[in-house]
Amino acid sequence: MKKGLIFLFILFFILSACEKKKSVAQVPEVSIIEIKAEEVTLTTELPGRTTPYRIAEIRPQVSGIILKRYFTEGGDVKAGDVLYLIDPSTYRAAYDSAKAALARAEASLNSIKARYERYEELIKVNAISRQEYDDVKAQYYQTMAEIEALKAQVRAAEINLGYTKIRAPISGRIGKSNVTEGALVTAHQVQELTRIQQLDPIYVDIPQSTKELRELEKRLEEGRLKYAGKEQNKVKLLLEDGTLYPLEGTLQFKDVTVDPTTGSVILRALFPNPKGILLPGMFVRAIVKEGIKKDAILLPQQCIFRDPKGNPFAYIVDAESKVQIRPVKIDRAIGDKWLIAEGLKEGEKVIIEGVQKIMPGGVVKASSYMKKQETAQ
Repeated sequence: MKKGLIFLFILFFILSACEKKKSVAQVPEVSIIEIKAEEVTLTTELPGRTTPYRIAEIRPQVSGIILKRYFTEGGDVKAGDVLYLIDPSTYRAAYDSAKAALARAEASLNSIKARYERYEELIKVNAISRQEYDDVKAQYYQTMAEIEALKAQVRAAEINLGYTKIRAPISGRIGKSNVTEGALVTAHQVQELTRIQQLDPIYVDIPQSTKELRELEKRLEEGRLKYAGKEQNKVKLLLEDGTLYPLEGTLQFKDVTVDPTTGSVILRALFPNPKGILLPGMFVRAIVKEGIKKDAILLPQQCIFRDPKGNPFAYIVDAESKVQIRPVKIDRAIGDKWLIAEGLKEGEKVIIEGVQKIMPGGVVKASSYMKKQETAQ
């Protein structure tokens, strides 16, 4: 009888120990991240299009026949380089004629001036009549005026002769020529001969909706965002293939006119372009700084889940080591993390691994995900 009681007692003890071990084993283990607020520079990605820094449409300022083209299409030219030569023969003849007329007038001026000076002395002693003196005086000043007019004609003829050499007004990349040698061109014609575009630096025009612009200004006014100081106007660029352009640009100004078709205004940024990577008309993506958020909450994207309606939520571990569901509001993605706008605060513990084993309201054993990663390394 005693042996039977002892056996039952031992069996009961073993079963109790197994149940206790089983219950302990059923508490799931999870990895958690403790939320810490940090300072983050917020940016927004906007579409943009490149446009030349300067454009010069080349047109003739005098009429004539094109004798020669000096530039290579698609090449680089410098300000002052000769691009075309218009037949200068008629303009050189006009210049020579104007110079000859000026020389003739200046030669006659010497004798008229000498007679005028003599008459000035004679009139003082009444050796000549007042009418004779006035006639000589008028002739002298008329000749002086004619000389000034002829000098102006010489300058005009010289300018027109200079215009027969069509020069580059700016440095930059020149396009195709719309005329060839032998073509007749006219002064100030509608059709351009060619076009020069300065591409270093180069502009990027970035449209931004007035709604987004106003929301950003409101966040800055309310203190939810802070200006980034000198870095506020710095802009980065993503090229058409998604690669990051190596040089930063600077915002120049914000247009005050709203496009009625799109409800947006243009932000213009200036980018250095020494290697000519950026070409006019390219579509790009501009990364514009909004400001600094000092108390930002960033979570790895695997911490956030969605319910059947698509609403985001996170699992947190409360002070009693129980799992709670916390609805959240996501602002945007920053790298591989979500910026949390609402729903979580600093110090709370968010589950990042082990969610397959948990139930809302259930007790869990939490361990630091960061320490786990450091140990693994």
